[in-house]
Amino acid sequence: MTRNILITGVAGFIGSNFVYHYLDSHPDRTVIGYDNLTYAGNLDNLSAIPGSQRNRFIFIKGDICDQDRVEEVFQEYRIEGVINFAAESYVDRSIRDPRVFMRSNILGTGVLLDTALKFWQESSFSDEDTRFLQVSTDEVYGSLGPDGYFTEDTPLDPHNPYSASKASADLLASAYHDTYRLPVIITRCSNNYGPYQFPEKLVPLVITKALDHQPIPVYGDGRQVRDWLYVQDHCIAVDLTYERGGIGEIYNIGGNNELENLDLIRLVLSELSRETGDFEINENLIRHVADRPGHDRRYAIDSGKIRRVLGWNAATRFDEGIKKTIRWYLENKTWLQRVASGNTGETSEWPYN
Repeated sequence: MTRNILITGVAGFIGSNFVYHYLDSHPDRTVIGYDNLTYAGNLDNLSAIPGSQRNRFIFIKGDICDQDRVEEVFQEYRIEGVINFAAESYVDRSIRDPRVFMRSNILGTGVLLDTALKFWQESSFSDEDTRFLQVSTDEVYGSLGPDGYFTEDTPLDPHNPYSASKASADLLASAYHDTYRLPVIITRCSNNYGPYQFPEKLVPLVITKALDHQPIPVYGDGRQVRDWLYVQDHCIAVDLTYERGGIGEIYNIGGNNELENLDLIRLVLSELSRETGDFEINENLIRHVADRPGHDRRYAIDSGKIRRVLGWNAATRFDEGIKKTIRWYLENKTWLQRVASGNTGETSEWPYN
């Protein structure tokens, strides 16, 4: 199995968490970390890599849409596997500027697929050596009614530019498998939460605004339902799927924690108030605002396939995970201030080059 693996989007939320997990779980592997350090990518997210593992992590700043740069990386490091976390991922931004999402999520994925295909065809790697895992989202399925769950056979029905770009990337990855027999696997996860998440996303947004006693905007009636997955559980699932998943298969990864947005916000506020002893952190901070266009009402994932086939289960109860997440943000206020200011960590000493 793979020795040199290219992991894209390593300075982002899920990508950085996955690097920590992967280096710790695979002491015989070298990770080539690739990230363009856009606003949501921060090298500080990787600063806690232990000294004993740093020689197995190489960071490269680069754009996945840059074919020449990607080909150089494949050649120089003899890449045998790819896990693609790199993506523009915030729905509100996709509504304001869809082209950025088309470029990164569709063209960028295409560049990675095309480069992997060419390099692996020209190399002496066996079929068992190479794998390409495309990390996707449950948002490609669209919106559910009050009942039912997304399965791997649910038709794609994206409702905003972000989810449409991810659905397009999934279809492109599947086409490379079907047309060229590229060893592609696709995972689709529910909403992640945990350390290192950029503060525009719901959980860290609530935490940061509440700590400053600022109003917390809630779209519409706040009754939209999401399934919440602790990021470490997601990392374990991606690792397991990359190692043992079936080529050409799709695996849904969900936390089995359905919550209305308004209930999630109230829970975070209550726990944050308890942790800080600040009683001004309460539901009075909530402000309902106009709903966003194309806002899906409910997501819920059936993870039965990955449980049956690979033996994975989300191990973190939501009440545990949200407490750990809140404590992490309270203990890392300097990190929070740096990323909120737009600092990507590039001026920091980076010993991994």
